[in-house]
Amino acid sequence: MDKPITTLFMLTSLDGKISTGSNNSLDFDSDFPKIKGLKEGLKQYYDIEQKTDLFSFNSGKVQAKIGINKKNDTISKTPVSFLVVDNKPHLNKIGMTNLLKKSKKLFIITTNKKHPAFNFKNVDNLEIIYYSRKIDFVDLFLKFKQLYNIKSMTIQTGSELNSTLLRLGLIDKVSIVISPALIGGKDTSSLIGGDSIDSIDKLKLIKTLKLIDVIKLKHSYIQLKYKVNN
Repeated sequence: MDKPITTLFMLTSLDGKISTGSNNSLDFDSDFPKIKGLKEGLKQYYDIEQKTDLFSFNSGKVQAKIGINKKNDTISKTPVSFLVVDNKPHLNKIGMTNLLKKSKKLFIITTNKKHPAFNFKNVDNLEIIYYSRKIDFVDLFLKFKQLYNIKSMTIQTGSELNSTLLRLGLIDKVSIVISPALIGGKDTSSLIGGDSIDSIDKLKLIKTLKLIDVIKLKHSYIQLKYKVNN
């Protein structure tokens, strides 16, 4: 498939959770700095994040959760282009303004004709990719490579979208920073969500991995790198 090489890059707990709880107000970025044993090593994740691809595939839901919709006069332009899936929409006018200020180029992928992105006309660094019904992610990833010449891309979305992309064979590599914590909670988001496998004939949906590297970080954090056997 002629698509970008993709890497799922996330921060998780040892038990695979990507949030501190089920409430949208709970989040690693805001909560880990408050917790002794986690705050000491958290900066390492952000340092590694700065060295990922210059194209970052996100969701509006995740962006809203980390506060992009709040007024922020300190945002400056980065060399990173953000590709944001947002149907509801989760982004508002302030969020759009912040992302446009932050992004080298901002791609909004949506099925929502009333998305606030459509109100930003004649903006040089905005590209809207619209699907009239359901987003065809295979088609979308082909467009990224063939129309926009995106050769590599980091994926940082939520558990549901991670699951969709994984099942479709659209994730090539996994780079996970594991924090020294056990969070638990059946309603707390994990790295891969979506529907559970409920029959033997669906075992083919399981993606196996080939270990590429194990990196011991400071303060009991580790980084694991895998190739996905698609």
